[in-house]
Amino acid sequence: MAKTILHKAATRGHADHGWLNSHHTFSFANYYNPERMQFGALRVLNDDIVAGGRGFDAHPHDNMEIISIPLAGALEHKDNLGNTVITKAGEIQVMSTGTGVFHSEYNANADLPAHFLQIWLFPNQLNVSPRYDQVTIDINSRLNHLQQLISPDPKGAGTWLYQDAWFHMGRFNKGGQTTYDIKKQGNGVYFFVIRGNFIINGQELETSDGYGVEDTDRFSIVSQDEDACLLVVDVPLFS
Repeated sequence: MAKTILHKAATRGHADHGWLNSHHTFSFANYYNPERMQFGALRVLNDDIVAGGRGFDAHPHDNMEIISIPLAGALEHKDNLGNTVITKAGEIQVMSTGTGVFHSEYNANADLPAHFLQIWLFPNQLNVSPRYDQVTIDINSRLNHLQQLISPDPKGAGTWLYQDAWFHMGRFNKGGQTTYDIKKQGNGVYFFVIRGNFIINGQELETSDGYGVEDTDRFSIVSQDEDACLLVVDVPLFS
């Protein structure tokens, strides 16, 4: 029998720093919940809105796979690897921090907010050489379809990371439906609703809800709203 965990939007941790309005699906910074530490390799899923011209000053990371998915606006990334890049909606950013990276992340627009998902995964290899990658994804090709963003395969669609994990995103019309088959036996799947309402294997989900499922190989996904958007994270399970 499937094991499930439902994280309703209103139960997330929340921090409002003025320049940053952040909701934490899992324990992060000053939000601590021993029952919400991670879902397998998925350690952080923050839903962040950054005020115009503001952002995160340079700070270190190591041995973590860090993904940024802009939903609106644009981010300016700088790091000690020599990268200075703008990432906007329709683009995906991955850092394998390995032996250590210093980076900053700022809203690239002075007078418009930036909305993005900040996601961390534990890697399957430690102390790798740090790397930064960014790819552009055709948003139009994800209508009523789960589009692959990230996988373990450097030659696969989208970009890649050091973990047996797959990220997909779909945008659906009302009544739009699809199925998702787990990519690696023993993995679990975490669904995060970016907007709209869905029914996944009979479970009703609303905007910003998270839903983790173990011991299930196939999922039916049905949109209940026009222009609904869903993120699917397929990850190894461990605690």
